Amino acid sequence: MKVPFLDLKRQYSAIKPDIDAAIERVLGHTQFILGPEVKQFEENLAKYCGSKFAIGCASGTDALLLSLRACGVGAGDEVITTTFSFFATAGVISRLGATPVFVDILPDNYNIDVKLIEKMITEKTKVILPVHLFGLCADMDEILNIARNHNLRIVEDAAQAIGSTYKGKKAGTVGELGCFSFFPSKNLGAYGDAGAVVTNDEDLADKIRMLRVHGSRKKYYHETVGYNSRLDTFQAAILDAKLRRLDNWTKKRRENAEFYNKTFSSLSLQLPQEEPGKYHIFHQYTLAVPKREQFKEYLKQKEIGCDTYYPLPLHQQECYKELVKRNGSLPVAERKAQEVVSLPIFPELTEEELNYVAESVTCFFRG
Repeated sequence: MKVPFLDLKRQYSAIKPDIDAAIERVLGHTQFILGPEVKQFEENLAKYCGSKFAIGCASGTDALLLSLRACGVGAGDEVITTTFSFFATAGVISRLGATPVFVDILPDNYNIDVKLIEKMITEKTKVILPVHLFGLCADMDEILNIARNHNLRIVEDAAQAIGSTYKGKKAGTVGELGCFSFFPSKNLGAYGDAGAVVTNDEDLADKIRMLRVHGSRKKYYHETVGYNSRLDTFQAAILDAKLRRLDNWTKKRRENAEFYNKTFSSLSLQLPQEEPGKYHIFHQYTLAVPKREQFKEYLKQKEIGCDTYYPLPLHQQECYKELVKRNGSLPVAERKAQEVVSLPIFPELTEEELNYVAESVTCFFRG
């Protein structure tokens, strides 16, 4: 049996009438840039997240970039973040002329080890940038305490965590700013690049709106040098049609994860687990496997899709080789990068496919 890692055609087939209608509406009114669907989606996203404001932008990367810029991050500043994330988390810091300060991760959930943050703070530190990896929130209470004690702002990288919660608060609403990616493979995915920022701070929201249109509040009058980072009207229409289904899709992902966890409970594997006060939305279902490459080859032979998030920590990337020691500096992330592998978890997986994946994985580890 062939089981894809992700199949977006299945999702589209299930919601085709609504998606097609949304696209046709945009074609009908031809307001392709910042059309009415953008405002509608922003309002519905803010309501979903429980925030006062949501500002659409061109990508999850830009959501991070605009947020850090709105917080005043610039040349000579430092931003503390995790070393175990997609490159955009660090790349946006560097693009602003600031320096990413990498922190190791917790071995059980791959999120930033908050106990290591405070010792990395210097007089140049401006922002703490936690990542809610794979759909599970980082330990935000401790991060909030550190930020308050040192007068720092928090920008949440919630690119993989829309709908997850931390002690009743939606991911992205605990710090000053929360950043989402709507890359097609995300739990809420567009049909191209798209992103958004949520916040309860009106001043920050206003700054981000200005920055996304070349630093302009009034057409042709520019207060600062900004960016061309508007959320496309087509993407906003598509995302708004999908948003009402997100919780049901999340429920199915959680059911799939629970099935895997029960099936694999007797195996010598590190499984993803929910934690007290947190609601996991399972953007990825990630195992830690000592013989990772051998396991991946086995899955390939079984025609089961899989992927590795991430094979190389950020502090070991070539572009950061002058920044920190390349070997042994952040040992947990370095070890986990050699072990992690993610299995199919998308909501449209059939019972037959889930059983096949579960049986195949069990067979490999029991020999």
